[in-house]
Amino acid sequence: MRRIRYENIGGPENLFQEEVPVPEPGAGELLVRTEAIGVTLPVVRKVREAAQPVPLGGELAGEVVRVGEGVSEFAPGDRVTGLCFGHGYAQYALLHTTMATAIPEGATARDAVALVRSGVVALGALEAARPERGESVLVTAAASGVGHLALQLARLHGASRVVAAVGDPAKADFVRALGADAVVTYDQESWGEPVDIGLDAVGGELLTPAVRALAPGGRLVAYSSGGGTIAAYDLLVGGRSVTGFQVALVARTQPQRYAGWVATLWRLFAEGALRPAVHAEFALADAARAHATIEARANLGKVVLVPEG
Repeated sequence: MRRIRYENIGGPENLFQEEVPVPEPGAGELLVRTEAIGVTLPVVRKVREAAQPVPLGGELAGEVVRVGEGVSEFAPGDRVTGLCFGHGYAQYALLHTTMATAIPEGATARDAVALVRSGVVALGALEAARPERGESVLVTAAASGVGHLALQLARLHGASRVVAAVGDPAKADFVRALGADAVVTYDQESWGEPVDIGLDAVGGELLTPAVRALAPGGRLVAYSSGGGTIAAYDLLVGGRSVTGFQVALVARTQPQRYAGWVATLWRLFAEGALRPAVHAEFALADAARAHATIEARANLGKVVLVPEG
């Protein structure tokens, strides 16, 4: 089978395709013939910044072709989506049953990778902020795979005003079409009227303006892999707070809660209330182009790899 790997830390130019044997599922694992693979910013960052090369994992969707010892929840022929911690950029990948969920009838693999993992991050981050109907919400990286779903979920949770923060003003029409009432760019001196809740997927230097955009008593939920620091004084002024959110921790320690989020996302999708957007599909061999799209912050919605053959 074909898979994508890298040996040297750096940019997308270090990705290459190789031929390797199809893996065998171990206890509790599914062997999945991948139909769609979601490209995420954390994985893109690993290629450029990790201390040493690691498997390119992440979200995937496809058909179960073989199951490992002790698996009873799934069978060959089932269509599933989930998070792969091993080699996920491949024609076949291993998915542990604890991270797998069924794809409902009528939904495609593309729908699954655009909706489930990114949607769980968006929904979990929003719930971590303890939203109340009528509050205002700011979403950074609002045109990203997670951000464009967070915008919609904030509106569905009864937000009175939803503000989209983006790096490029050319993304304004896209985020407005998804429910943003206002659009700000990162370089603006002021992000307008303060908000009750901030959802930050960027981190780094953007943490400071994101905190300062909060109203008194406002809550920021940080779920970025971009790091960054926050000055205590910025929290003390107005009694603001910051909460870190990591969806993998919830998946491991609160599986029922995680499953509830997935069920909610599929319900909203079936009702037509939540619209996952796919910016582009790339062949597996074009993984470098997919990563370059994410690094350039050029995507409007999800970037997806589609294995050939």
